[in-house]
Amino acid sequence: MTTAVRTTEARVRRAELAAFLRSRRERITPEQVGLERGRRRRTPGLRREEVAQLSAVGVTWYTWLEQARDIQVSPQVLDAIARALLLDRSERAHLFALGGATDPAPNSECTGVTPSLRMMLRQLDPFPACLQNSRFDILAYNTAYGRLLCDLDALPPEDRNCLWLAFTNEQWRDSLVDLDETLRAMAAKFRASMAGHLAEPPWKALLDRLLAASAEFREIWERHEVLRPGDRTKLFRQSRVGLLRLDHTGLWTGPTPGPRLLTYTPVDEESRRRLEELARL
Repeated sequence: MTTAVRTTEARVRRAELAAFLRSRRERITPEQVGLERGRRRRTPGLRREEVAQLSAVGVTWYTWLEQARDIQVSPQVLDAIARALLLDRSERAHLFALGGATDPAPNSECTGVTPSLRMMLRQLDPFPACLQNSRFDILAYNTAYGRLLCDLDALPPEDRNCLWLAFTNEQWRDSLVDLDETLRAMAAKFRASMAGHLAEPPWKALLDRLLAASAEFREIWERHEVLRPGDRTKLFRQSRVGLLRLDHTGLWTGPTPGPRLLTYTPVDEESRRRLEELARL
C-alpha cells in the first residue's frame, strides 16, 4: 500500500470518526448524564465542552477530534468517550475501529434496546416487564409495567430510574408493600454494582442526585451494605386494582452485569385477574 493511499484512508477514517462523534453527542440529553439543561441551550444534545468534561479530556483536544484533525487517540481516551456518550456495544466497537485502537474493555455494558427486545416486552402484556441496567435505569417497558407502580409515561426520561423513584416518588413508594426492606435492598444492590463504575459520570451523577434529594437514602447509604441481584416474590399495592403477588425474574440480555429483562408473573389467580383488569382500564 502506497503512502498516498494510507494517507487517504486515514483522512477518511478521521472524517467518519468526527461525524460519528457528533451524531452520538447530539442524541444525548443533558439530563441523561446528570447535567442541567439551562435556558439558553440551542445545541441539540450535549455541547463539546460537556463531552470533554464527562470524559476528563481537554476541550480543545476533543474539538480537534470532531474536526477530523490528525491526532493520536489512546484506547483509554476512547473508552472514556464511549462511556460519556453512553454507547452500546455495537457503537463502542465502531468507535474503536474508527479510532484504530483495540478496545480495553470489549464486554462493556450494552445500553441499546433492540427491536426484538421491544417486541418481547409487548408480547408479555398483561404481565409487567421492563429492560433495566445495573444502575436501575428503566431502558424500556411494556404497558403493564408502565402502570404498575406509577404512570411512567408521565415522567421525564431522566426520572425513569427505579432507585430514584423508590426514594422520591410518593406514588411509587405507596405501591411497595415492603417499603423499608425494598429500599435497603435496592441501595445495597446499587452499591455492589457501582464498585465497577466508581469513576463513571452517570453513576456519580445518580449518586449525588440521590444524596442531595433524600435523607432516607443518605442514612441507608452510610451502612455500606451490599447485595447481589436475585429473584423472589414481590408484593405491590396497585392503586386501581389492589394487592398483586408477583414472581420477579431477571434474565440477562448480554454479558453480566449488563441490562436485564425483568418480568413479573402472577403467583395466584387473583393476581392474574387483577393484572388483566389493569390492562383493561
